Amino acid sequence: MSTLSWLRPDWPAPPSVQALFALRAGGVSAGAFAALNLGDHVGDAAAHVRENRRRLRQEAGLPSEPRWLRQVHGTRVADLDAQEPDLTADAAVTRRRGVVCAILTADCLPVLLADAQGECIAAAHAGWRGLAAGVLEAAVAAMAVSPANLLAWIGPGIGPRHFEVGPEVREAFMAADKGAAASFVPRSGKFLADLPLLARRRLAVLGVGRIDAAQTCTYADPRRFFSHRRDGRCGRHATLIWKV
Repeated sequence: MSTLSWLRPDWPAPPSVQALFALRAGGVSAGAFAALNLGDHVGDAAAHVRENRRRLRQEAGLPSEPRWLRQVHGTRVADLDAQEPDLTADAAVTRRRGVVCAILTADCLPVLLADAQGECIAAAHAGWRGLAAGVLEAAVAAMAVSPANLLAWIGPGIGPRHFEVGPEVREAFMAADKGAAASFVPRSGKFLADLPLLARRRLAVLGVGRIDAAQTCTYADPRRFFSHRRDGRCGRHATLIWKV
């Protein structure tokens, strides 16, 4: 019987496109990383991370080991079909069956993309820095597909009631889009930022044909989600997408 649990995107992707967001239960990590920590860069025991990743691959029936990126809050997109040795990137794209794109998060947004025919898929790590810098624009461009033919799913991340930021964050978004002001609510000299709304707006401006989102806040649900903003030292979730 499976001890792991995950969310499946509620989006109209074709059957050939599979995806999931792994929740925190069912792994072997302990303490701040309990239980299914999938990040190997947060201070958890390496053996625990390896076992957690093994369990995820086995129980989710993945066709291959996910291509784990070294995420740096940037905009580089790794072309997984090119067998690039450097996986320092915050998005990945593939057109091949059996290649698993993976994004690690603990409040930042994982964003999945697929064309309506299921020929090309991508995944992006969209924290506020990467989102403001254009990681979604870079991922869409790398897919080389008409945006109108794309489907997007915005996965679980920190919600607008808990993501307090300074004025510099608001300014970073408004520098390119004055309409982004609607995603920020003033509070005591700072702002509550609606990160999912900012991502949705970016995708809409690009002309993405269909945008769906998980209506879930990682900060507000410690039983199911890690949250760096809430806990500081914590594990990481994986959001995966692949073709069968």
